[in-house]
Amino acid sequence: MDTPTETGSPTHDEQPESGLSGGLGHSSVVRSALADVSRARETSRLRRLTRLALVLGAVAVWLWSRVLGGRSLWPGMPDIPISQEYVFPLILILVLAIALIGPLMGAGRSPHVTFHSSELDVTLDDVKGIDTVRDEVVRTLNLFLAHRTFRREMGGNPRRAILFEGPPGTGKTYMAKAMAAEAGVPFLFVSSSAFQSMYYGQTNRKIRSYFAALRKAARKEGGAIGFIEEIDAIGAARQGMGSSTSREGVSGVVNELLIQLQSFDQPPAGTRLVNWFVDRVNRLLPPHRQFDKRRPPEANVLVVGATNRAADLDPALLRPGRFDRSIYFGLPSRAGRREIIDFYLDRKSHATALDDPELRDTLSAMTMGYSPVQIEHLFDEALVWALRRGSEELDWDDIQQAKMTEELGLKEASSVAEAERRTIATHEAGHATVAHLVGAGRKLEVLSIIKRRDALGLLAHSDVEERFTRTRSEIEAQIQIAFGGMVAEEIWFGESGTGPSGDLKAATQAAATMVGSLGMGGSLISFEAVEMGGPANTVAKVLSNDRAREATEAILENARDEVRTLLGANGHIVEALRDALLERDELVGHEITDVIARAEADRADQVLDLR
Repeated sequence: MDTPTETGSPTHDEQPESGLSGGLGHSSVVRSALADVSRARETSRLRRLTRLALVLGAVAVWLWSRVLGGRSLWPGMPDIPISQEYVFPLILILVLAIALIGPLMGAGRSPHVTFHSSELDVTLDDVKGIDTVRDEVVRTLNLFLAHRTFRREMGGNPRRAILFEGPPGTGKTYMAKAMAAEAGVPFLFVSSSAFQSMYYGQTNRKIRSYFAALRKAARKEGGAIGFIEEIDAIGAARQGMGSSTSREGVSGVVNELLIQLQSFDQPPAGTRLVNWFVDRVNRLLPPHRQFDKRRPPEANVLVVGATNRAADLDPALLRPGRFDRSIYFGLPSRAGRREIIDFYLDRKSHATALDDPELRDTLSAMTMGYSPVQIEHLFDEALVWALRRGSEELDWDDIQQAKMTEELGLKEASSVAEAERRTIATHEAGHATVAHLVGAGRKLEVLSIIKRRDALGLLAHSDVEERFTRTRSEIEAQIQIAFGGMVAEEIWFGESGTGPSGDLKAATQAAATMVGSLGMGGSLISFEAVEMGGPANTVAKVLSNDRAREATEAILENARDEVRTLLGANGHIVEALRDALLERDELVGHEITDVIARAEADRADQVLDLR
């Protein structure tokens, strides 16, 4: 990256047109735009060598003058007469001065940490599962690297700041590090909370120091990327600016941040000093003979802010000229999760069976809603399970155990009476039977009567294909699955207990949503159109309306009747799953479908025998 000519980037005499094209490539496309940054870095390097040569030359002249004059190279230090009784008081005064003034002097320093590309072990090629985001980042990075071409020859204004927003663990910090590593420029990382200080005004001073460090690094290295983690901590909306957020001193901090985001071309101290002298001289000269002031050098800075609470940011931060572009990091799709699984799993010690593409496709389907960090953590937990069983490589069972532990909780020892255990097994078997019968396109993952967290038993099931919308029949099927446990208890024990309370809650919420939000309850009125001082609470509005409540009740009663008919005709499946649970406590994946298949085969044999 430090030798652009070896990676196919243009020389200083060539125009980096390909760097501004914003194609879909990654490292090669980024490196093709390095000409402007390389030119600025080379100029800065030559300037530093010149200054060093001047300083060393002055020292050499001074030393030779003393040698030629016959004098000693190192003159002796003059004696400072200090009485012995004053030594201790002077030391004490010095220590007290350092203790009192030191914290104040350091309170306004920038709290950032600077990383160089050699210290970052991630590139854009390591960012998986978010191709659209990565392509937009590549385009932004190319504008940053070819800023002079874009500004002077094309007349554009390169982006100075971009915002990464999205749920936690979706790769915002990871992407920023990859940007800095690819660009080969300093990466100034800082957390917003590090700006906060107990001294009044020091927070603003730290922000000014941070941006001053950004400008200084950019002018030395041809560019610099600043990354502000959780920027909402210092950029929350001021009072009366569209948010109810109220924090002490927030207005002053936000104002300082707004100012600094437009101070990238602020002249350095040397330029200000030269211009000060030019001003004094120009006062003595007629207008046609006055000297031109030195223009401040461009500071090629790109600020990246990251937050998972973009709605809390001050609107002034998001206007063009400040954070010019907002890039959303969402949860990866199924194809994206497959890329992430391949990337992380290949770095872990794993059994060869996990190299099967079909198995990895299954895992990508099972991890719907997982962020990249959660997927990596899943494999780390699977390695822990592998170590527990004495192996040094994870296998499919380890991943399953890790997934259940992360989603459902640890297994807990429970001294449940045998009668209650039988009731729980029947309840969960009822859920699984209904899910098998009406849950088209759903996969049964875990059926258990082992206590995890607050649940004495559970059925975990998910979509076979990734879905983002639901039909009426699919929602009704979910309601029926929720009723499976209660109806099974009523059929096999004559009554139900307290177990179905959570199921009834889920069923009621789904039915109320059908009536009050989706137009599936005989009325096209949406209760979400009614705002009552906050987000619409559809369930409360539906249940407080007599007509909507009756429609909701009708949906629930119809679902219960359907489930009673289904379980009455398929009691053999419920009993087979119940007996398997009582024997093994937990069924995972194909173990559930195997029990169901054997039960149906046995029932078919019985029917043939009767004939």
